[in-house]
Amino acid sequence: MIERISKLKHEISVHIISSKEELEEFRLKYLSKKGLITQLFNEFKSLAPDQKKIVGQKINELKQHAFELHSSFEVNLKSKEGYKKSIDYTLPPEPFKPGSRHPISIVRKEIFDIFSRIGFTVSEGPEIEDDWHVFSGLNFPKEHPARDMQDTFFINKDPDHLLRTHTSSVQVRVMENTSPPIRKIFPGRVFRNEAISARSHCIFHQVEGLYIDNDVSFADLKQTLLYFSKEFFGQSTQIRLRPSFFPFTEPSAELDISCSICGGSGCNVCKYTGFVEILGCGMVDPYVLEASNIDSEKYTGFAFGMGIERIAMLKYQINDIRYFFENDLRFLSQFS
Repeated sequence: MIERISKLKHEISVHIISSKEELEEFRLKYLSKKGLITQLFNEFKSLAPDQKKIVGQKINELKQHAFELHSSFEVNLKSKEGYKKSIDYTLPPEPFKPGSRHPISIVRKEIFDIFSRIGFTVSEGPEIEDDWHVFSGLNFPKEHPARDMQDTFFINKDPDHLLRTHTSSVQVRVMENTSPPIRKIFPGRVFRNEAISARSHCIFHQVEGLYIDNDVSFADLKQTLLYFSKEFFGQSTQIRLRPSFFPFTEPSAELDISCSICGGSGCNVCKYTGFVEILGCGMVDPYVLEASNIDSEKYTGFAFGMGIERIAMLKYQINDIRYFFENDLRFLSQFS
């Protein structure tokens, strides 16, 4: 009898149910009052007392197994039935929501387009650099604070291998390998060992520009930046240049534009001055030209550099730089 129980259990286990009719046949064949399991219980009564304990246990296990399979088949059929009823195949499909470009990519492309219209082309360089291309070739003194660990990420504490702190390193590479005239912009990520806050980040993006040729003057620099400011922020934009200092330019200046939020009347964004700083610039220092084997007696040039995040924050009136790095879909979907 134990052999019959085992065969019956195997038969039940391999059963396949695909309709309500088959489920009812399963119940009648195995679990009804005239089913096979009930017949086993009837035969059980005539067994010898010493056999009843083992056989009774096996029959109860078989019955429990059959009930569990019947229940699972029933649940599966109901779920399939509900699924079929819940879908209307005549309805049009739901459209996929298109993604959006990152605001940094949008602003970077717009900057490229503006400068390309006045003859600038794009060059890129490595993010892991050496001291010469980041500092020494740009006239940074040995004791300059930018070389310290507080401002720079050095690779394995090696002072000659570091993550670039500005894309000016690409300027040096271009000057070393290109004869004037040079008219290029240099986009890319840069890294500085700074605390992350609403106004600063340890990773950000820059676009720098370089123009070297015969008789390039500060007036050319001013007109180039005026053109960019009006094309990017609007034709009513005004600019002003304030004296500043950078090791690789002389004279140096910082460029302010009239605040696009208050129109120059004064607000908390421009600190009630009517102007907002957007970039640093200046005439390329003769030492920098000579260090890259460019004759400073024959050629002059200007350079400028801006943070793309800062430009994007002004353009879209974003008050926290961290939004650009958090990949929050609620923020990014605004740029679809």
